[in-house]
Amino acid sequence: MRITTTINGRRREVDNVWEGESLLYVLRERMGLPGSKNACEQGECGSCTVYLDGVSVCACLVAGGQAQGREIVTVEGLGGRQDGLHPIQQAFLEAGAVQCGFCTSGLIVASHDLLTRNEKPSDPEIREALAGNLCRCTGYEMILDAVRLAAERMAAERVSAQRLASGRPVDSTEGVDQ
Repeated sequence: MRITTTINGRRREVDNVWEGESLLYVLRERMGLPGSKNACEQGECGSCTVYLDGVSVCACLVAGGQAQGREIVTVEGLGGRQDGLHPIQQAFLEAGAVQCGFCTSGLIVASHDLLTRNEKPSDPEIREALAGNLCRCTGYEMILDAVRLAAERMAAERVSAQRLASGRPVDSTEGVDQ
């Protein structure tokens, strides 16, 4: 079967997709997008989390054929900014939340999902949002640090964007907790 979909803002087609192939397999093996990791193949670890039509899903649980005509955003698509990495990706690097890397892409997508819904989440809210993602290397504290750092930076970006839109001068520390 041929699948035509939009991935990370780009229309893509892939041929010879078997109906039983997972979206994860299609992304990694047929489309060359290895960011989403294949860890448990049961939807338990969160390593393969992607957005499907704006909803975060475990790609290992979605049949590849279900992507037909839909929009997918992977961890690679989050970094498609002119200035490089997304603030969440950069925060994970700086906070040391990247160890072996297996859980990282899923945690970044889950963190992105949280921070688009909640600009300043509490620690319990962060823990709840990331509960479906397993990490065996970091002990989670560095992951929490990364999400907090990303939230601060994204808040500062929003304030700067609002100031630019209103024509006011930009103060890089405004909107950031001191």
